[in-house]
Amino acid sequence: MSNTSSANQSARLISLDALRGFDMFWIMSGEHIIHTLAKATQWPLFIWMSDQLHHTVWNGFTFYDMIFPLFLFIAGVSMPYSLEKKMLKAGVDNAAQLPAAEKRKIYGAMLKRTCILIVLGMVVNGLLNFNGLSNTRFASVLGRIGLAWFFAGVIYLNCNLRKQIIWLLFLLLGYWAVMMLIPVPGFGAGVLTMEGSLESYIDRLLLPGRLHDVVHDPEGILSTIPAVGTALIGVFTGTFLKWKSKDFSMIKKAIALFAVGVVLLLLGLLWDMDFPINKRLWTSSFVVYVGGWSLILLSIFYFIIDVLGWKKWSFPFIIIGANSIVIYMAAEGMINFTHTSNYIFGGLINFAAVTWQPVLAAATVTFAQLAMLYFLYRNKLFLKI
Repeated sequence: MSNTSSANQSARLISLDALRGFDMFWIMSGEHIIHTLAKATQWPLFIWMSDQLHHTVWNGFTFYDMIFPLFLFIAGVSMPYSLEKKMLKAGVDNAAQLPAAEKRKIYGAMLKRTCILIVLGMVVNGLLNFNGLSNTRFASVLGRIGLAWFFAGVIYLNCNLRKQIIWLLFLLLGYWAVMMLIPVPGFGAGVLTMEGSLESYIDRLLLPGRLHDVVHDPEGILSTIPAVGTALIGVFTGTFLKWKSKDFSMIKKAIALFAVGVVLLLLGLLWDMDFPINKRLWTSSFVVYVGGWSLILLSIFYFIIDVLGWKKWSFPFIIIGANSIVIYMAAEGMINFTHTSNYIFGGLINFAAVTWQPVLAAATVTFAQLAMLYFLYRNKLFLKI
């Protein structure tokens, strides 16, 4: 999840920033608007949407479960674009052919970015209120994005497309095999519960500090391996979209993305019968299934924005996507948007019917967030990591 080449991507693939912003919208405040609308109206549509904006307790899938992996997928899509200038300058067709000296520079930049994301993730977890290492949660959403993106980048820089696909299969099948075949003391092999899974056991054994769920961490060590696969699916997608062919138009690319997305959905559901779709364990079936939804969503955004040229409607999402890390950290507690919106709009909201006051309060929080993001966008202030 990097905004390093956001301006370049916008010129070539506006849909990617828009999709990133759409993804972030739901966790920055969009979910609260839907939850309050569901309570105020009791309409079946809003109730269903509200249910979809909660994480699945364990096995299963909701829309909320795909926000994180979609973000990682988008980071993967961005990678071939971010390295395009270096490849053109070196006169090579793929990143694996870049000179060793150039790769070393890229590795250094990638490692720096990963370290920054790990630290920022710990800040979101409460690092600034340090209360001892035993109470510090080291694993985080941003940390996983940094690590998965980094290792996907290493594979991209050293392997051609065929070898990248082999790596994806190795990661997903290997994770499935170790999770199902290696026994956990006191539980045995293939126990996919929060306490009994191999992923949870390794976190308890090796992950320092505090775990998110005491016996398990959803951003733990072992489950970061298949997360690399999520980023790699994005890398394949970015490579495909960059591919220039007279016989393969943009509209055909949109159709192809949609079709492959449907295939991955079906494969994910099929694998779910043996290895359940589970975000907290980031199971291989989850990677495939969410990869399918990610491709379908990107194909829709790509078709509407880049193929048809209908762009104006997506501007709010674009300004969110252009500063995605900023709004993520701000919405996670770094800025109290609720206090700001209450200060500005609280008096007016009190004139509304009591039932609708929470809806208006949630909407004004979104307004305050968009106002900040628009100011940053208008003044070309972007957090580059």
